[in-house]
Amino acid sequence: MSIGIKAIEYILPEKILTNEELSKIYKDWSAEKILNKTGIASRHIVSKDEHASDLGVKASKKLFEAGVITPGAIDFVILATQSPDYLLPTTSCIIQDKLGIPQTSGALDFNLGCSAYIYGLAMAKSFINTGIAKNVLLIMAETYSKYIHPLDRSVRTIFGDAAAATLICDNDDGHAIGDFDLGTDGSGKNALIIPSGGSRLPKSKKTAKEKEDNGSIRSLDNLYMDGTEVFNFAIRVVPRSIKNILDKHGLTLDDIDLFIFHQANKFILEFLKKKIMIPNEKFYVNMQDIGNTVSASIPIALKRAEEEGRLHKKDKILITGFGVGFSWGSTIITY
Repeated sequence: MSIGIKAIEYILPEKILTNEELSKIYKDWSAEKILNKTGIASRHIVSKDEHASDLGVKASKKLFEAGVITPGAIDFVILATQSPDYLLPTTSCIIQDKLGIPQTSGALDFNLGCSAYIYGLAMAKSFINTGIAKNVLLIMAETYSKYIHPLDRSVRTIFGDAAAATLICDNDDGHAIGDFDLGTDGSGKNALIIPSGGSRLPKSKKTAKEKEDNGSIRSLDNLYMDGTEVFNFAIRVVPRSIKNILDKHGLTLDDIDLFIFHQANKFILEFLKKKIMIPNEKFYVNMQDIGNTVSASIPIALKRAEEEGRLHKKDKILITGFGVGFSWGSTIITY
């Protein structure tokens, strides 16, 4: 059995937020400064009436329109999102209905961010391997912009909205998914968090009160990121995860044809590339026009690398996700 990725498609919201627009808000940050700090020149942002299920449906329809499969052949939908349409019902159930996927299909959401694509591949592969499903539609859909305060330059300059749909099945023509290295460190929960909105801290007038922090403004209702803590976490766990996954496959760095990491920001990626000693020509970065799209960043990068002719038959691609949670994961795909 060769369980692999049969196809990937992605969708970006129509609205584009450029560095030039942001520099008019953050007076001491020029467009060039934002680009140099983050590696991002623009990002796509959903409209007020556009939500995770809308992006997920659009990405999935694009996959169906490519002719690789019909909605009727899907027997499991897995959705990763941290910005669901509702606290309940489950957003994947909404997507199943909108796409006309059979009611005999399973559907579930899981709340995970930057490492979600790796975890989603692990779940999809397990479902197929155990006979639970044959054709899994794995969707990454995120709209972080809805939680970002417009005057919080620390995160508004980084994150963009997007969705990606991946078809995973038992097919020799697919890109074979290897073993996994997965990890969790929940002690880092406060480094990337929306403090209010759950049962522990419901939204209120008190949580909506805005505060200034190092040039940024936000409330407890908004996304908060401790950039230093996230950076320290990434440089601590990513090299170890890569070593673990290489060891599991009996490979070395030299055996990998392309490395695709979660597209966090330029600073983290450049540091990791140098620390792990990955050659420039084997390290893929593609976020300048879309920003950090959280769970969707790796499948979008995979699709773009393929479109650019960066992937060839039998190539080994090492993908690694890391971030909010703290959570991380790695696997190797044979193209």
